[in-house]
This record gives sequence, C-alpha cells and structure tokens, in this order.
Amino acid sequence: MSQTGKKLHSSKPTYYSLLGLHPSASVIDIRRAYRELSKQYHPDTTELPDYVATAKFQEINEAYATLSHPEQRFSYDLKIGYSRFGVIQAPTDLNNSVHKPYDYSKSMYLDASDRPLSSGEIFVLFVLSLTIVGCLILAIAIGIIRGESSLQTQLTPTTHISQFPQPIPTNNFQS
Repeated sequence: MSQTGKKLHSSKPTYYSLLGLHPSASVIDIRRAYRELSKQYHPDTTELPDYVATAKFQEINEAYATLSHPEQRFSYDLKIGYSRFGVIQAPTDLNNSVHKPYDYSKSMYLDASDRPLSSGEIFVLFVLSLTIVGCLILAIAIGIIRGESSLQTQLTPTTHISQFPQPIPTNNFQS
C-alpha cells in the first residue's frame, strides 16, 4: 500500500479492464462483454495468429469465470481494492468477527439452475416427452397384437372350465 492508503496497481491489467468494464458493471454487462470478446478472439474465428488468439481468449475466459461467480468476484474486488460499499465499517465488537452469510437472492447474479428455460430447451423437453409417450403406446400396441391369442384363451371360460371336474349341482330349493 502506498502512503495515501490506496493500493498500488500491478502492471497486469484487471479482469474488468480485460473485458472493457468498470468494476461496478452489472452481471448482464459482464456477460455481454464476455460474449462479444469471445467471438472476437476465439482461435477458430479470428484472423490473429493462433498463439495470440489463444492467449487472449484464455485471459478473457479467466476474467469471466472470476467475475461471473459472486463469491469469487467479491474476493477479487477486495484483492484489487474495489468496494461496492461506500464505507466499510469495523464491527462493534473487535474481539468477535461478524460474519454474515451473503444473501444471493438480493443480487443480480443468475445461477444456472435459477434461469428460465429457453424456447429451444422447452422444445427438446416436449419432443422427449412425445418420444416417451410414443414408445409406451408402441409397446402396448405390440403387446396387444402379439399377445392377442393368449388373451383370448384366458378370456374364454370354456377352455379352463373343461379342465377341472364339474361340481354336482344340488337342489337346495324345495318346491
């Protein structure tokens, strides 16, 4: 740290500067910048030499991986000396640390499990369910067609009754 209290910056650019963003950028801005830069520097789509494109693409991926995860972004912001809060206040009891868990429900971060399904994913689920229903109908139809003769023998009582001795009818009714 310098005498003015500010953290000295190293010669390595920050993840924010790699993506061309300010540290206060939203998650959507980070994602948008990452997508644009990844298209621009992807080794398969750029005119740059492979070693340059690969190195730049890896830097962009590393920056996005850190900044897209809330806990990693928070620790990275502390590392570079950026605070989202105006003033960081010391806890009232300095002997016991105050650790409050971070409430992710109030943040703008999108977790992969929390996002809504895209139209393509809904279509795939629809096709999958149609396939399962179709397979069940086909299995039942084949079972009925192939097992038709066995079903008839079980349903006709004459074949089974003739195999067993008939009880002698008794006349319990008096006339």
